[in-house]
Amino acid sequence: MLPALIATDVDGTLLDEDEHITPRTRQAVLAAVASGVQFVLATGRPPRWVPPIVEELGFAPMAVCANGAVIYDSEQDRIISARTLSVDVLTELAEIAARVIPGVGLAVERVGRSAHDAATPQFVSSPGYEHAWLNPDNTEVSIEDLLSAPAVKLLIRRAGARSSEMAAELAKHIGVQGDITYSTNNGLIEINPLGTSKATGVDEVARPLGITAEDVIAFGDMPNDVPMLRWAGLGVAMGNAHPEAIAAANEVTTSNADDGLARVLERWWL
Repeated sequence: MLPALIATDVDGTLLDEDEHITPRTRQAVLAAVASGVQFVLATGRPPRWVPPIVEELGFAPMAVCANGAVIYDSEQDRIISARTLSVDVLTELAEIAARVIPGVGLAVERVGRSAHDAATPQFVSSPGYEHAWLNPDNTEVSIEDLLSAPAVKLLIRRAGARSSEMAAELAKHIGVQGDITYSTNNGLIEINPLGTSKATGVDEVARPLGITAEDVIAFGDMPNDVPMLRWAGLGVAMGNAHPEAIAAANEVTTSNADDGLARVLERWWL
């Protein structure tokens, strides 16, 4: 199969352990794109965290952000579409989280018209929320304000906990309110609008181009990549991947520290 579209996760997949794209991986990606293959980023990151990846790639691809909730045109700096959790659903999810995992902090991701829409505070957290990574974009508000507007993603944070255990417990109580996933096992759960995943996001980009799942090769390493790895014609898990991602994939390559993505692409593009 000669892929028509490459969809790749970013952290732990496209990026190495120093959060850079290696020369070998960049060369393989550029060779594929030069041949006419579509290239799509599929990430849990918000649009505002895509530009550094664009700079390292040397071109501006379409990006599926927030685990599929947002389609972002990085070349035009424009939000193409966004699926959101309603205020009512956010309120219900917040009540469930506080009851099931006492002491959790909550945050939401919102989007405006572009990656850096100054009119829209994009990462909003409740008092006491402990970030899982450096986040200079935070706006701290009351829990009432946090839940006062639709969001593309709800984040549930409990420092010192394991995301896998949090997800298992929340799954007993959350049904039609949203889809539970996580991209780190460091006590952080992400809830997206029901039926939203990286698979649905990549499909939204691919279908207008006449590309179906069978023509897609996808790369990932964490549970939030599982739907995309299962959906794609060829799902490839990284050597450093979570066991759930490995189980969902058609094959396993080497780790992100060993150019695992490039090693697969080089079958077609040297």
